[in-house]
Amino acid sequence: MNKFIPASTLIAALFFAPAAFAAGDSSCHFHGNTPAKESVVVGCAKDQVKTLAAKSKIESSWKSAQLEKAETVEGKSQKEWKLTFTNPASTDANKKTLYVFFTLTGNFIAANFTGK
Repeated sequence: MNKFIPASTLIAALFFAPAAFAAGDSSCHFHGNTPAKESVVVGCAKDQVKTLAAKSKIESSWKSAQLEKAETVEGKSQKEWKLTFTNPASTDANKKTLYVFFTLTGNFIAANFTGK
């Protein structure tokens, strides 16, 4: 019994440790309940758009997209940031506007072309 507790503690620590460092490289990963400042979220959104373009999730021309609007909206369960980018250089007429969503505290949620 005395060996069981330390062994199980070690296993749990090794199992959950990667989750603690999951976003260690990101300066746009926040904890707590304090709402992020608009300027911080705008910077994170611009970085996120560039990352999506670099990973070929969206056209590479999005790297130079312009921010049109940053606003807070009602999400599915709570308020969230909605940032609207436009890209006149997009080859798809239905994909000239990209919406990027963040939690109110500044963590990335999703990006899409529908705004929903």
